[in-house]
Amino acid sequence: MKILHKTLAVASVAALLLAGCSAADQKKADSAAGGTVTVVTHDSFHVDKADLKRFTEKTGLKVKTVPAGDGTVINNLRLNKDHPTADAFFGIDSFQAADVIKENLASEYVPAGFESEFIVDKKLTPIDRGDVCLNTDKAWFKKKGLAEPAGFEDLLKPEYKGTTVLTDPKTSTPGFAFLAATVAKFGDDGWQKYWKDLLANGAKVDDGWENAYNVDFSAGDGKGAYPVVLSYSSSPAYAKGATNSVNSTCVTQIEYAGVVKGAKNAEGAKKFIDFLVSKDVQKTIPDQMYVYPILKDVKLPEDWAKYAPLPEKTVPVDMKKAAENREAWLKAWSEIYKGAAK
Repeated sequence: MKILHKTLAVASVAALLLAGCSAADQKKADSAAGGTVTVVTHDSFHVDKADLKRFTEKTGLKVKTVPAGDGTVINNLRLNKDHPTADAFFGIDSFQAADVIKENLASEYVPAGFESEFIVDKKLTPIDRGDVCLNTDKAWFKKKGLAEPAGFEDLLKPEYKGTTVLTDPKTSTPGFAFLAATVAKFGDDGWQKYWKDLLANGAKVDDGWENAYNVDFSAGDGKGAYPVVLSYSSSPAYAKGATNSVNSTCVTQIEYAGVVKGAKNAEGAKKFIDFLVSKDVQKTIPDQMYVYPILKDVKLPEDWAKYAPLPEKTVPVDMKKAAENREAWLKAWSEIYKGAAK
């Protein structure tokens, strides 16, 4: 959601909610208006204020968001499984979807008439798409007279030594997406060697996207030392074309919403999901969260169409295999990383 949007969209929806009222006054107001729908989500979930206002006017429901942090929405659902504290959730990604289904953390609901190739189960509604890809600093490579890397293998070449900053797959959703992509690309027998060679060639691993992009990336705010960074195919739109997406490394990452199993306000949660897939909200998603809307008939902003069109082809990661092997892959990766640090 980590995702690029998980740092760029920093305004909090929660700031709009329940301000200035005593507990008694708020309870009375909520009752008159139709109550509150509580949504657990990653830190930077953001919806346009005007759209939220219209949602409340139409449904009588106030929206209360509970930020769970990058990659921890599923942990929040697990911890509160027996006594749910939220009605809806947003921010479960493609690599966590199988666990939500398997662990029965959501109730069945997909908006009536809603269709998408990314529906994997009736318990999850796809909301947005943010393809994880390597990005390059065009000016850095031009100045050096070096061709920008075109794929995974280029990062192992001597001329690209010390050029790449990635994110930890244990603490970063794009980090795990990239790890899964390397497994898909090099196979069960080859991905570990790829990582050993990649780290030996000077690749740096940060805890999360913000440090990688905004501090260590040479085209980020910090003007760091690394001209290749793990980010998103949408990032060049934010950079106004100063960067490129290496589309041969892209992995499709979908974010899902759903109704929390045992939710007190399940009907309110359903209305909120209907709201997220409405055209009015979908058309604001690129600007609000820097990801692609899930509705294909929603027109992208002009700079997105110019600098960040959707990749035509992505690395074919088996999401079921990724879910089943997540812990084993992370354990193996950790051993490789520790070994590289010695």
